This record gives sequence, C-alpha cells and structure tokens, in this order.
Amino acid sequence: MSFVCLQGIESRQQNMIKFFLMVNKQGQTRLSRYYEYMDLHKRTILETEVIKQCLSRSKEQCSFIEYKDFKLVYRQYAALFIVVGINETENEMAVYELIHNFVEVLDKYFSRVSELDIMFKLDRVHIILDEMVLNGCIVETNKTRILAPLLVLDKMAES
Repeated sequence: MSFVCLQGIESRQQNMIKFFLMVNKQGQTRLSRYYEYMDLHKRTILETEVIKQCLSRSKEQCSFIEYKDFKLVYRQYAALFIVVGINETENEMAVYELIHNFVEVLDKYFSRVSELDIMFKLDRVHIILDEMVLNGCIVETNKTRILAPLLVLDKMAES
C-alpha cells in the first residue's frame, strides 16, 4: 500500500513527520533525518531531551508522547529505539506501523539488521528511509519498491 502526502500551494501545512531518529540504549544517535530546518544546536538539545524521554519510559507505557508542539512516536527493537516526531494532526498508529515497516525493510535488506549494519552502511539506511518518506510525508510502504533502487546499486557495485 502506498501513501501520498498532498500539500497544495494554498493549504501548505507543516510537514507531517518532523524528524526521524534511530538511537541505541546508551542514547547515542545512529541515524537522524530532519524534515524541517533546525539549527545544529537546537537539534542537539532536542535529541537529548527526546532520547531522555523515550529511554526513561517502561515497556508497559504507551509509545506515544506529547512533547512541546508535536508528538513523539517511538518503538524499541532489541537495543535500538526508533523515534519519530510528528505534528499534532498525524495519525500515531500509522507512524507506529511505518516504524515497523522500516525495520522490516532493513531486516529484508540486511538479513537480520543489527546496530553495526546501521553504523557501517548508513548510506543504505538513508536510501531506504528516503524511499519511504519524502519531505516529511510517507510516500511508499511496499518493501519490493523500496528496495529496488538499492538492489540496482548493489548490482552496479558488483560489476
């Protein structure tokens, strides 16, 4: 299933997804993608506060947090947390499923993804994320279509 984010010129809204973070249990950011401009100092402060909020919660607590003027949706996979900042109108469950789909695509590409895969093949992870989310909008969820450009790149690298 594919999703399209349509933003007309007259009704230009804020990006649905503000940022996408992947963080380990020690609070080290392994991937960050921002869909709205934010200077580096503010990003650092935001990441520190967001990571602290998510890491301090128990597994029994809800994976949705209201934070400042947006919401956080996060999910934990082994030693990694994926945190997505969204605007107030975005559907939390859709983003929660997007996170799971992202991890499934990573698993399919890396054959059981690990933190080391993310660290050493960060360019590939960014390509996957960019195929799924464009300008803060979910544009693709089909695993085969998401991985198609990477498979072409891998074939070119082999030859």
